Amino acid sequence: MTSLISESFEVAPKATPITADLPKEHFIASVTEDYDVTCWGCGLHLLLPSHAPVFKCGWCGALTNQNAGKRECKYFWLRRLRDRCFVCILLMFMLFVICGGVWAAFPVLFSISYFHGIFHSIITFMLSVTTVYTFSSASFACAGTPPCVVWGSYPAVGKGALENYTFCQLCSKPKSPRSHHCRSCGMCILDMDHHCPFIGNCVGAANHRYFIALLISVVTSTFYISIMTVYVCWHIWPSITYEPFDDSYGFGSDFAMRAIREIVYGLLKSVVLLSPRGLVLVYLFVSSVSLGIGLSILLWQQLCFIYEGKTYLNHLNDGVGEKDCQNLVQFFGCPYSFSIYLPHCSLSRFLPSFRKKTQRHKK
Repeated sequence: MTSLISESFEVAPKATPITADLPKEHFIASVTEDYDVTCWGCGLHLLLPSHAPVFKCGWCGALTNQNAGKRECKYFWLRRLRDRCFVCILLMFMLFVICGGVWAAFPVLFSISYFHGIFHSIITFMLSVTTVYTFSSASFACAGTPPCVVWGSYPAVGKGALENYTFCQLCSKPKSPRSHHCRSCGMCILDMDHHCPFIGNCVGAANHRYFIALLISVVTSTFYISIMTVYVCWHIWPSITYEPFDDSYGFGSDFAMRAIREIVYGLLKSVVLLSPRGLVLVYLFVSSVSLGIGLSILLWQQLCFIYEGKTYLNHLNDGVGEKDCQNLVQFFGCPYSFSIYLPHCSLSRFLPSFRKKTQRHKK
């Protein structure tokens, strides 16, 4: 029997279709003692030079893993319940921050001047609407599903039509190269970055921009809240009383430590005299600063991955990406150039490009 010459790959050997199903112009050489398998992508019987658990079809390019089994998704309902609880808790916290901040800060702002009150009311409304909208879009929108492709039949599947596709045993359908199956969502996600329990959804191709916009909105809001709470507390904070400093021993390190200790002690005594509005403002300041620092680190990490042309899962799998500022431009939906309006003006001229080839670690 004759067939195509088989080739070897790092990931999987390339299997060759049996020649009874292919035109005669594909006959090149004869192979003996082959292992007969079937490709899930095109349905052709393939010839393997050896019994390989993972192989690549020489016709459609699909990858087949013969050892892959359908593993049960245990505690799927528990994961969904966890995600729903996180979403409800986060929504209640957002409503508490918005309503509590308005109740605690705005009477003081309007007492200072109506201009301050109206100005900060507009800013608060814009930030609140933006945060709630991006959170809802990232949480309740589909994260992105792999494209629907024809598979399973040789006449319908063309040569190379399923290049590097794999078969998802849990979804029972083809999975594109940049797709991953999420056990919490129970489906394959295109360009999956990670599953975020705080939004109760995966971050994928369809909602990744909403997730980044949510991080930007929350970081901006926490920065604004921290500034406003300090500004309002400056007007309503009780007077701080402390004992006079004894400077008979000079102004050395001991004097500085005593001064700091007296100031901290005076602040703690004045907190007891704070009104409920002041206590709410103190809580909002502490929570906004801590939350803003954590989400700023997450936002920076996400932007670094986008700049490198990768996702978080690709980064864990040692994925190869090309570092370029145009990745950020393309991610946020901006065109590469303004050639429609200015034919000789390209955006790539003004954006720095740092191209660095990433080499895989050879074992």
